[in-house]
Amino acid sequence: MDRRRFVNRTAQAALGFGILRQLGACRPASPGGEDGSLFQLRDRYFLRTLELNPVTSTYLGGSGYSPELQPIDGRLRDLRPAALDAERSFYRGLQEDLARLRAGTLGPVARIDAEVLAAQLDFLLHQLDDVRSHERAIDSYVAEPFRGVDWQLQGMTEGVAGDSAARGTDPEWELVIARVGAVPAYFATAKANLLAGKASGNLPDRRMIQRDGIAGSRANAEYFRGTLSSMAKGFLGSRNSANRLLSRLTEAGAAAAGACADFASFLEQSYDPKETTDRFAAGEREYQWRVAHCLRDRRSTAELFDYGAAQVSLYEGQLFAVAEAVAKAAGLRLPFASDSDRRSSVRAVLDWLGKDSPKDDDQLFAWYREAGARAVAYGREHALFDIPADYRLEVTPTPPVLRSTIDAAYYPAPPFRKSGVGRFYLSPTGNDPAALRLNNRASIADTAVHEGFPGHDWHYKYMTQHAAEISNIRWLTPGAVEDSSSMWEDSMASEGWGLYSEELMAEPAPGRPHGFYSAAEHLYELQGQLLRAARIRVDVGIHTGRMTFDDAVDYYNAHVDFMPGACGQAGSDPNARAVCDGATRAIYRYSKWPTQAITYNLGKNAIVELREAQRTRLGDRFSAREFHEHLMRMGTIPAGYFRESFGAA
Repeated sequence: MDRRRFVNRTAQAALGFGILRQLGACRPASPGGEDGSLFQLRDRYFLRTLELNPVTSTYLGGSGYSPELQPIDGRLRDLRPAALDAERSFYRGLQEDLARLRAGTLGPVARIDAEVLAAQLDFLLHQLDDVRSHERAIDSYVAEPFRGVDWQLQGMTEGVAGDSAARGTDPEWELVIARVGAVPAYFATAKANLLAGKASGNLPDRRMIQRDGIAGSRANAEYFRGTLSSMAKGFLGSRNSANRLLSRLTEAGAAAAGACADFASFLEQSYDPKETTDRFAAGEREYQWRVAHCLRDRRSTAELFDYGAAQVSLYEGQLFAVAEAVAKAAGLRLPFASDSDRRSSVRAVLDWLGKDSPKDDDQLFAWYREAGARAVAYGREHALFDIPADYRLEVTPTPPVLRSTIDAAYYPAPPFRKSGVGRFYLSPTGNDPAALRLNNRASIADTAVHEGFPGHDWHYKYMTQHAAEISNIRWLTPGAVEDSSSMWEDSMASEGWGLYSEELMAEPAPGRPHGFYSAAEHLYELQGQLLRAARIRVDVGIHTGRMTFDDAVDYYNAHVDFMPGACGQAGSDPNARAVCDGATRAIYRYSKWPTQAITYNLGKNAIVELREAQRTRLGDRFSAREFHEHLMRMGTIPAGYFRESFGAA
């Protein structure tokens, strides 16, 4: 998941980052009645939520929303018992105030925002009181310090003191130093909370302990010990204060690195490394609650499990047809008569395409950049959107601490600040030949579309340009931005749009039966659709007891990679090993983030349903561009909040 800004911002959008934001977007300056009361309540909640969640505030650029949030960038979340009690009291007070409003008298914008607020409050209290995520969410503890600093660096002022390469004003660097300095105390609290969870039986899964906890903490230690100082030296440039700031940051980084390494040792000593119990499953009841309350989907887990199978069957059929066409054009004599023939032949086609793979990571990155540029050119040629002439897409190596769960992802620039850039992260393979073959030339275009144009990069740039039209609450990521404490409400919109973009670019155009893609690239686009369909099956499966972890890995290998039994062959076949490792990483990610994996397909199909309903209603007056722009201006909330009112708005 990453997100952006236009250089040629309109005057209206620029105002959206200043006083209009503080007054509350998407409403009159001085509304009266119940709408006014709701907006005041919403704005109070938004400001206080960013104060309570400093890294989320940094991610959103909270200091650009209100000067009160400026010091927050120097802090980490306070998870001590007294602080959590204060959070509970605040959320419960808001619930009481919200219950006193007469919902039936609210206007359409206020009604949607009231429902969003109610759902977010329910989730936050559920996490504190029922799930008690602070007692077991090791990945949340490990991710927060790194991501807080990384997002600070992303959002820094560029071109300081006339130096185009310099980044960050002195006050911005002081906040980085303060946040790095807060790491040791933060991990002291983490230890106390995890020990309380251990004493009560609220334990993390062994995979999280090892992967995010021990391995992630050691990667963090390397980052704070050396990587951060090296980056800072380049960003500080030749300013007079450079040596002083770098010295203080290096000292704070050494202490933070020590705390990270100590946390890894604490985890090794506090949990039994030989334990084999699976503790990842959310459970039927919890999973159903999240689907209804967080994602606004009315289906039961049983219905979703069956729906996942139906979606897998749908996209397998389309993929088989394109694979047969690719095989025929390549002169590959492969059978497609039976189901087993089709599956083995698809694997053969994928293996054949895999031969055109990058020779090393440098070429891998060059191919991604070329595919992104080609997608933008296609968008301009076919007038899909109004694309500024200076729009471009960057591709950046994923930081080491994030590589255990990320192959490619997009992280946005803070929407409330005027500085900062979004980042399309791509994980290097370490020049591993098998991993490079999984990133062959034909496979790259679809990912570039999803993460870049017209996917996440374009989506967030457009929303940022129209920030004044999107209510503040619709930018929030309650619980956390991206870890096991997250609500994933925003993912329905953002990842739904990313997957929708993949399919949109595959729509046939004159002389182009596969749209933007070649036939081989379309094959991988369909594999991407199939992947997101399979995620529904395995995510529901592992969290509701319908599948074991290993069942899910095997299902993934068979229905996404078309290599059944890959893990059984991993010891002797390097290709099978790479496929097995990729599937295991994927299922691990789903195991720690219940319901996140299903948001892609559910969000995409919600967009398609909205589009087709509006097309039917408007007939010849329907405009796809207007539909897309209207949709993006709804913000990052599930379509379930605005489905009924969307066509009339």
